[in-house]
Amino acid sequence: MIALSLAEIAAVVGGQTHDIPDPSVLVTGEVVRDSREVGPGSLFVAFAGERVDGHDFAAQVVEQGAVAVLASRPVGVPAIVVDDVQTALGALARHVVRRLGATLVALTGSAGKTSTKDLIAQVLRTKAPTVFTPGSLNNEIGLPLTALSATEETKFLVLEMGARGIGHIRYLTDLTPPKIGLVLNVGTAHIGEFGGREQIAQAKGELVEALPAAEDGGAAILNADDPLVRAMASRTKAKVVLFGESAEADVRAENVRLTDTGQPAFSLHTPSGASDVTMRLYGEHHVSNALAAAAVAHELGMSAEEIALALSEAGSLSRWRMEVTERPDGVTIVNDAYNANPESMRAALRALAAMGTASQAKGGRTWAVLGKMAELGDEALAEHDAVGRLAVRLNVGKLVAVGGVEASWLQLGAYNEGSWGEESVHVSDAQAAVDLLRSELRPGDVVLVKASRSVGLESVAQALLESGAEGVDAR
Repeated sequence: MIALSLAEIAAVVGGQTHDIPDPSVLVTGEVVRDSREVGPGSLFVAFAGERVDGHDFAAQVVEQGAVAVLASRPVGVPAIVVDDVQTALGALARHVVRRLGATLVALTGSAGKTSTKDLIAQVLRTKAPTVFTPGSLNNEIGLPLTALSATEETKFLVLEMGARGIGHIRYLTDLTPPKIGLVLNVGTAHIGEFGGREQIAQAKGELVEALPAAEDGGAAILNADDPLVRAMASRTKAKVVLFGESAEADVRAENVRLTDTGQPAFSLHTPSGASDVTMRLYGEHHVSNALAAAAVAHELGMSAEEIALALSEAGSLSRWRMEVTERPDGVTIVNDAYNANPESMRAALRALAAMGTASQAKGGRTWAVLGKMAELGDEALAEHDAVGRLAVRLNVGKLVAVGGVEASWLQLGAYNEGSWGEESVHVSDAQAAVDLLRSELRPGDVVLVKASRSVGLESVAQALLESGAEGVDAR
């Protein structure tokens, strides 16, 4: 964080100083909420959760070097006490962002936010110092903490914004007002909470409504291939830049194809030129993510050649998102278990099918180990059924549906699509899936593991990798 005195912080957040001998002392380290991340000069933010109360760690974090604690009550060590810690954290982030000279880029969407954010960051940091959301910390706590990690040297601040209801993104943009706003897509993630795709579009579009006008440098980067996103152009006064495979897109892809190993390649076309891209990531869905990143980078002055080179060199920065690892015995594990919705499930299955082309030539098979997609409401049965059917249409060798009723719907879809033999199986839990796979996997097989985060299927991928850890080649 940029250096601020405790007195200035107290004034910004409307708090009272307690047990602070010298309010002019500067916070020069990170603003953190996890006591394990505290270092010299830190400000520790004490949240009172259901199971853990950060206030209980106050003395410990000061011993570790924290200058003070942002708290909702006196804690016996230097503290700034406020009525509401979350509100205070947001106010501090807003103050710091206004002090920074950085260009703030915000993005949202139903699927692909984290992967696209990682791509944007990797492209922009080839041009200038860039700070970006770690993992998926995209809510009212994670977003201000990310913003507060920026320094005077930061030129680009890339923030992922999530939403579970109307008004959530409006709140986040008030804390960290963006200059460039990117909307990826409107899908069915959290549709059970929103009530429909139109409501999701209403919520995601709050991002473009928050942008400055075009004459003030505001730019709305919109997906030309998604009608609900494209329609958001009428909701902003910012400059509108379209990306996608549509011929009308300002930044578009031509000659899209997958390599034998399932990695996308295409010709990137921008208003200032064209250049070829071959990505290190897996799956055709990353083409749209790459185009979104390219549109942001082009708007910030990068050439087509610079963008294409950066995209071709970019890797996966976040865990359990199409994380591909080959075991010493030739079995490939694709750990995409961080989360799942219908759109990302379909994309992952298509990537698996593409990767299987090379493996099948060597006698290998494709396996889809899938579990529940959460928060789909009344659409849950139809969406799980559709995913099971797609696995059959893509000729996935074997579907292993893991868990309860949703898993049975996955298998039912596969069965109704024609998978009547041993091509699909329903197992009760992750351990049963591991036991099955350990007994049947052979060299050349490719295994996709994917489900909503709450299912915890990353344990399946980890167990399969531990079956032969020595010599593992992680890509």
